[in-house]
Amino acid sequence: MAETEKVTCVNMEVFGITTSLIISSLLLVSFLLLVYSILRSDRSRHNFPPSPPKLPIIGNLHQLGKPPHRVLHKLSQKYGPVMLLQLGSVPTLVISSAEAAKQVLKTRDSDFCTRPPLASVKRLSYNYVDIGFAPYGEYWRDVRKICVHEVFSVKRVQSFCVIREEEIAALVDSISRSSSASPVALIDVYQKILCLMDQVVCRVSFGKSFHQNRINDTDEYLPIELRKVFHELGIVLQSFSASDVFPKVGWILDRLTGFHGRLEKCFCSLDKFFQQVLDAHLDPNKPKPDYEDVIDVLLNVEKDNRLSNGRRLMSDHIKAIIMNLYIAGADTSAITMTWALAELIRNPEAMKKVQEEVRNYVGKDKEKVEEKDLHHFQYLKMVVKETLRLHPPAPLLIPRECMVNSSIDGYDVKAKTRVVINAWSIGRNPAYWENPNEFYPDRFVDNSMDIRGMQNFEFLAFGGGRRGCPGIHMGLVMVELTLANLLYCFNWELPSGMNKEDVNMEETSGMAKRMKYPLHLVPVKV
Repeated sequence: MAETEKVTCVNMEVFGITTSLIISSLLLVSFLLLVYSILRSDRSRHNFPPSPPKLPIIGNLHQLGKPPHRVLHKLSQKYGPVMLLQLGSVPTLVISSAEAAKQVLKTRDSDFCTRPPLASVKRLSYNYVDIGFAPYGEYWRDVRKICVHEVFSVKRVQSFCVIREEEIAALVDSISRSSSASPVALIDVYQKILCLMDQVVCRVSFGKSFHQNRINDTDEYLPIELRKVFHELGIVLQSFSASDVFPKVGWILDRLTGFHGRLEKCFCSLDKFFQQVLDAHLDPNKPKPDYEDVIDVLLNVEKDNRLSNGRRLMSDHIKAIIMNLYIAGADTSAITMTWALAELIRNPEAMKKVQEEVRNYVGKDKEKVEEKDLHHFQYLKMVVKETLRLHPPAPLLIPRECMVNSSIDGYDVKAKTRVVINAWSIGRNPAYWENPNEFYPDRFVDNSMDIRGMQNFEFLAFGGGRRGCPGIHMGLVMVELTLANLLYCFNWELPSGMNKEDVNMEETSGMAKRMKYPLHLVPVKV
C-alpha cells in the first residue's frame, strides 16, 4: 500500500511538471501569436514599403555588404525604389529614384528635414550644434542663415581667392619639382590634392596652414600630427557604431570594440586644437590679420548676438561649425578631383578636349589659370558635373529622419524612420541617363540641369532641399580652379607598362566614396 502511494505521488509530480510545461508552452505560443497578430494587424492597417526578409534582433543588417551604396542598389532593383529595411532596431527607408527623392527633398521636405541621432556625430558636433547634423528647428535655421550669408556668400568666397591661387600655385610648383627630378616620377594624386585642400581649408577657417617645417619663427603652421588626427577622424566617421542601430544598448558593444575610445581620443585632440585656435583669435595683442577667416566671422556673430530668442553663439558652436567645414570641404573636394583625373586618363578624347579648352583660352605665356577665367571653361564644368554624377563623394548623402507620420509613393512612413537617399543609384539609373555607366561629359551640352537638388532630382551630389549643402559655390570653385591648373600645366600619363583599362576604379566602403587603390600618374610639365 505504501509502495502504491509512493508511485502515485511520483506520477502526480511528473503530471504536475508536464502540466506546467504544457501551460508554459501554451502561454509562450499564445504570446508569440499575439505579437505576430499585432504586427500583422499593424501591417494590414498600414501600407508599408516592400522589405527584404529579416532576421530577429538584427533585422536586415546581415544583408548589408560593401560598398553599401551598391548593395542597396541591388536590393532596390528587387524590392523597388522605395524600400524599408530594419537595421537593428532602427526602421530605415531607402530611396533610389528621382521621383521618390523629390518627395523627400521638396514635396514633403518639412516632414523629412531633420537628422537622426548618431553616436559619433553627437560627440564630434558638440551635441548637435553644427550645421550638417543639428536637428531641424530654430537654432539650425539661425546657424544656416548665418553660414549662407556670412561664410559661404559669393562675396566671402571671392575674398578667399588669393588663398586658393597661392596654394594651387604651390601645388603646381611641388609637382613640377618632382617632374624635373625624374621624368617618370609618380604622383599619388589623392594625397597631393588632399594636402592642397588641407592648406586651403585651414587657412580659410583658422587663418593657419600646414607647414611641415618652419622657415622662420614667424611662420604660422599646424603640427603635422594634426593631419594624422584628421585622418583618424575620417576613419572613425566611416566605422560601424552599434549605437547607431541599437540606440539603447549599442553603447556597450561600442566600448567593447574600442570604437568609443577611438572616438573620444579623436575628439579630445581636435577640441584641444580648436580651443588653441580660438584663444589665439581672442588674444587682444594678436597682429592684425591680412584677411578675415571663418573663425573671425563667427566671433563677430557671437559679439553681435545675432541668434534669435537671446541665444548666443558659444565656443562649442563655433568649433562644431569649423568641424563641418573641414569634413565637408577638404576630403570631398580631393575625392572629386581624383575621380575626375581617373576618368580623364581613361578617356583620352575627353582629356584632350578639356585641355585644349583651357590652354586655347589662357594661352602659352601664362604660368597659371586665374579664377576669373573659369566661366570660359564650359567643357571643364561638364567634366566636373559628369564626375559628380558617376562618383558622388557621399553616395548615400547624409541620412535624414522622418519627423511625423508621412508617406512616400503611396507608402506609409512612420515618424522616427531613418531615411537614406542613394544618390549613386539615382545618378546611374538608365531611366534618367543614357548609357549611365559611361563617362560622357557631352551629355551636359545645352543642359541647364540644376545641381543644387532643388529642381532636378536625378542629380543629387550635393543633396537637396533645405538640408542641401550650403557650400556648393565654394566647393565647385575650388575643384574647377585646381583641375584647370593641373590640366593646363601638365600632361598626365599612366605609369610605364600600364594601360587605361588597368586603372582600378574600385571604391572604398565608407561614408565617403574614395578610390580603393591609389591613383598614381606621371605628370609631364608642358
